Amino acid sequence: MSQDNLSEFYDRVARLENARSRGLGFEANGTLGRSHYYRPVRRRLRLVAPLMIVIFGFMAVKVALHYQVGDSLYQERVEHMLSGQGLEWLGGVFMQADPITVWFSEQVQRLVG
Repeated sequence: MSQDNLSEFYDRVARLENARSRGLGFEANGTLGRSHYYRPVRRRLRLVAPLMIVIFGFMAVKVALHYQVGDSLYQERVEHMLSGQGLEWLGGVFMQADPITVWFSEQVQRLVG
């Protein structure tokens, strides 16, 4: 009988040592174990928030330019950019006054006076 208890004891000790070598520990309900202090490291690529900040900043610059120079001069400058080649043409494509830009520019004009 004592031999059975002794082998069960050593099996349990071996399991605990194995778990401890893997970084686990004894964690009863209501206690702070090792997992409380060592959070698992999960590296995820967060892309949505930085992308939204860049888009918002770009739109803010477009609205500010449209408000500052006016609709007709803004359209002239965009058409001049569209007549260029390479990056100048691409800039003209991105800087075209879309309805959102015009609406926000009108709202800024209304607020500023």
